[in-house]
This record gives sequence, structure tokens and C-alpha cells, in this order.
Amino acid sequence: MWTRAATAAELRALTRVVWPIVVTQLSQMGMGVADTMMAGRVSAADLAGVTLGGNLYWPSMLLLSGIVMSITPSVSQLHGGGRTGESGEVVRQALWIALVGGAVTTWLLHNAEPVYHLIGVDPVAIPIAAAYLAALSTGLLPLLGYMALRNLCDGLSWTLPAMCIGLSGLVLKVPLNALFIYGNESLGIEPMGGVGCGWATALVMFYQLAAMTTVVAFSRVRMARLFARFSWPDRREILRLVRLGVPIGITMFVEVGFFSVVGLSIGALGVVQVASHQIAFNVAGIAFMVPLALGVGATIRVGTNIGAGRIDGARLAGAVAMGVVGAWSLVSAALILSLRQDVSELFSSDPAVIQVASALMVLGALFQFFDGAQVGAIGTLRGYKDTRAPAAIGVVAYWCIGLPVGAALCYGMGSLPELGVSGYWWGVVIGLGIAATLLLIRLYRLSADSDRIAAFSTR
Repeated sequence: MWTRAATAAELRALTRVVWPIVVTQLSQMGMGVADTMMAGRVSAADLAGVTLGGNLYWPSMLLLSGIVMSITPSVSQLHGGGRTGESGEVVRQALWIALVGGAVTTWLLHNAEPVYHLIGVDPVAIPIAAAYLAALSTGLLPLLGYMALRNLCDGLSWTLPAMCIGLSGLVLKVPLNALFIYGNESLGIEPMGGVGCGWATALVMFYQLAAMTTVVAFSRVRMARLFARFSWPDRREILRLVRLGVPIGITMFVEVGFFSVVGLSIGALGVVQVASHQIAFNVAGIAFMVPLALGVGATIRVGTNIGAGRIDGARLAGAVAMGVVGAWSLVSAALILSLRQDVSELFSSDPAVIQVASALMVLGALFQFFDGAQVGAIGTLRGYKDTRAPAAIGVVAYWCIGLPVGAALCYGMGSLPELGVSGYWWGVVIGLGIAATLLLIRLYRLSADSDRIAAFSTR
């Protein structure tokens, strides 16, 4: 067992890494909340369009960003082992992957309108969704570049730059939203409604890339030697990053894709249900930013300890992170339950939307426990470079169980009750519960096996 002093020291180290990540994630979430609130004030159709556009964008982006996120465990282990100067080559090769994958994905998203017709989305929302998606995806390439540089900083346990850039991006985002949503006659900008949110986000992505490039070039991150030389694609390093990062991308894709398919399926139920779902999902998502940050912190702390050869320190780092995740889940669930009506009224003035959103938040409070546990376990496993098992678990829990159960409960298939939009949310709860259970079992078994930990660290 670990001593109280060792546990307290690890908690302090985790806190130093995590609190800027929490602020960074909240600032990113704040951009989505700003879109939801400002588009919702225009019309339910604009809010539905923004929601449906995001439902195609985010899974695609996260699949690519998963490969870029392989930078964090790679750099943290190099840094822990005193080989920080080798980190630059890792990032250069990841940027080649981001460039090619991002360009292809941007083209696909610019031509995605037929998807909405195919799945039977409310016709009122389709033009807004397609235009918003095209605008938003214009910023995909700079976003991937920013994330690569941010993950370099994170891997070096320096998370403050991303926080500062994230906050300044949010400050920039809100007035840009207002400018493009409502227009400005003196500047010759026509009102765009919800579509304007996409253009505002794209501009912020370009700003964030420029800011993070400046940080990496002129700060202590220079020791990673990212800009020391130019590198052509290296087949061996790219394949290593792909083997490590593709499962990370799949893990993120299957979870976010699961939520996106749920959102798209709800789109066939009408704009009130879509708007209500988005409000409740945003509220649950804000609370989720803390365990998400703790998962990233666990990756950094576990990876750094593994790189330094401190396996017991890695175990302690994972245990402390999971304990904090559990405590936060209790707090966030209580807050959501007690404030659900008031929060719903902040997002919409439509009584029907407020009523449905408030009801969905009860389920949102329930899945805080499961969502927190699964993301904490994934982050800890990622620090060990164990990325394949979480991907497989996600496919089974979300797509093979959660989604079919949600659809069956939504439409009352067989002898099941017809729950409408709540049925899909019950599917989410069940899928997250199964994923959390399997991931915790995986983490327990791996962390107890020193030989397997050593084998994973060579990936």
C-alpha cells in the first residue's frame, strides 16, 4: 500500500497538471455552449441545424485527433526517461498524418448534405446543418495542428499554454458569433443565423494554431526540438503512431459517434426533441470536462512514471486519478439534479423544450458516474500505452448494446415501452455502464501485471 505522504504528493502533482486542463476543456465546451445558446435564441430550427452539423463533424474530427493524441503518452514517456529532445520528431510525423487525413476529411464534410436526406432529418434543419458543417470544417486542419502542438506541451507536463489559449479563444468566439449570427451592416456582413457559429469557430481555430505555434517556438518547449529541422514522412514512425493512435481515435469515435448517431436519430423526432437533447447533452458535457481532464492528467502522470521506470508510481497515479473522478461524479450529479429546471430556462424560452430537457437531465445526472469512470480508466490505460482494448470495449458497449437498446426503447419495439427521446438516453446510460465496468476490470488486471506494463511501454 502507498503511504499517506506519497498519495498526497501524487495528488498535488496531478492537480498541477489537471487544473489547467479543466479550464481548457471548459473553455472549449464554452464555445459549444455559446453556439447552443445563441443559435437557440434565433430559432429552434437554427439550434437543430447547429446540433446536426456537429453530429457529423465531431466524430470525424475525433477519429483524426486520436492519432494526434498518441503524441501525449509518447512524449510523456520520453520526457520521463530523460529523452525530451526526441519528442520533436514524434510531433513532426504526427503533423504529416494530420495534414493528409485532415484534408480528405474536410472535403468529405463539405459535401455531406446527402447524409441528412438519407437518414430522414427534419427538412427544415437540413440547409442550416449542411452550411454550418461546411463552415465549421474549414477550420479542421488548423485545429489538428493546434492539437498536435498542445499534446506536445501536455506530454511535457506543461498544460498552462493550452489553458491561456483556450480562454482567449472563448473570449474571441462570443463576439465573432454575434457578428456572424446577427450580421453587421456597416461591415457588409449579412445575418447568417446558426451558420455563423461555424464561421466563428473556424476563425478561432486559426487563431489558436498561430498562438500555440508561437508558444512552442519561443518557450521552454524548444527543448523538444520540434522546429530544429524539417522531416519528410518517416514510414516507421508514422506506422508506430498509427498503431498507437488509431485505437485512441476509434475509442473516441465510437463513443462520440454513438452520441452523434443518437442525436441524428432524435432528429427524426422533431426540432423540440433535438433542441431538448442538445441542451441536456451540453449540461452533462460541461460536468464531464472535469473527469475528461483527469483522464488526460492520468495519461501524463502514468506515462511520466513509466518512462522513469517507476511502475509503482504509475499505479499510484492511476489510483489517485480514479479516486478524484469518483468524488467529482457525486458532486456533478447532485448539481445537475438540483439545477436542471433553471439551467434549461437559460438555453431556451420554449416551454416544451424546457420540460423535455429538464427530464433528460435526470438521466444525465445518472450517467455522470459511468462516464467519469470510463474516461478515467481510458486515460490511465493510455498512459500505459494500452489503447486497443478500450477501442474494442467501446464498440461492444456503445454500438452493439447501447444503441440498439436505445432505439428499442425510443420506439417501443416488441413489448418494450415507447419512451421517445428518453429511450435513447437510457441506451446511453446502459452503454456507458457496461463500458465503465469492462474498462475498470481491464485497468485492475493490467496495473497488477508488471511484465505486461513493461511490454506495453515498448510500443
